Amino acid sequence: MDRFLESSVWSLDAWKKWLWIVIRSALLIGLSFIILYPILVRISTAFKHRADIYDPLVVWVPRTFTLENFKVAMQIMDFAPTLFTTFVLVSLTTLLQVASCALAGYAFAKLRFRGSGILFAAVILTILVPPQTIMLPLYLNFKNFDLFGLFPLLTGKDSIQLLNSWWPFLLTAATANSLKSGLYIYIFRQFFRGLPKEIEEASFVDGAGVFRTFYSIMLPNAIPAAVTVLLFSFVWMWNDSLFTSIYMPSGQIMSSALTQLPNNVKIFMQTQEADPFYASMLSDTGVLLAIIPLIVLYLVFQRYFVESIERSGLVG
Repeated sequence: MDRFLESSVWSLDAWKKWLWIVIRSALLIGLSFIILYPILVRISTAFKHRADIYDPLVVWVPRTFTLENFKVAMQIMDFAPTLFTTFVLVSLTTLLQVASCALAGYAFAKLRFRGSGILFAAVILTILVPPQTIMLPLYLNFKNFDLFGLFPLLTGKDSIQLLNSWWPFLLTAATANSLKSGLYIYIFRQFFRGLPKEIEEASFVDGAGVFRTFYSIMLPNAIPAAVTVLLFSFVWMWNDSLFTSIYMPSGQIMSSALTQLPNNVKIFMQTQEADPFYASMLSDTGVLLAIIPLIVLYLVFQRYFVESIERSGLVG
């Protein structure tokens, strides 16, 4: 009798375990499908022939596979120069932002000075403040850039105009004031606080200064946090349209190309028979072209990204 009860209890626990596995798997599959559904639809649409739009039997798998949509979308977006310009600009901005935010995070974590708590609270506040609230000051600052009033003394000019150039992106990234910089400073600060003090103290004993200790000892140990910030910064800068519209409203950047894509598709369709479904197909193909570099980036660095998230302790 006791063996029968033990067997029944074991069976009940086993059923609970398997039920939880099934529920968890169903939730993960459902959430993954919700996230991937828009991308899957665009992939299916991009390879369809124009005639497949009106075929009621064609839903996911095209009857006639074609690359014509990609060719037309790349022509409309001027894709190759736009891709090159965006990649170079985003890469430079990302590297500068990682370097500046790492310095700021190290200072807040390891260097104690009067007012550091207030300054760090201001950094956290930049995460909470919507970026739309500083659009006008940013525009005016770079439209009439005077470097805190030093230009009249150094050059004799009142100010210079930096809009429609790379300088606003590079300057804000180099000074840790770019997109999401407050979050990146917080990530570095939390990581540096978790490193043992003995490493830093041993470097000071050997005669290294603050900057030598940072570059030679602390930064190599912060690779997980740096990879996390690097990937986040690259993706967010690639997709950013707010600051791009402020700094380079007429620039050849991927986010600007996506913003102008519906209007450019309409202009292209003026030379052909009006077909809103075909125009929507070209727009979906253009969006897919814009996110393909990010998909490739994720596939290449997926393992490093997951490891860096685990080691940096970033949650939420």
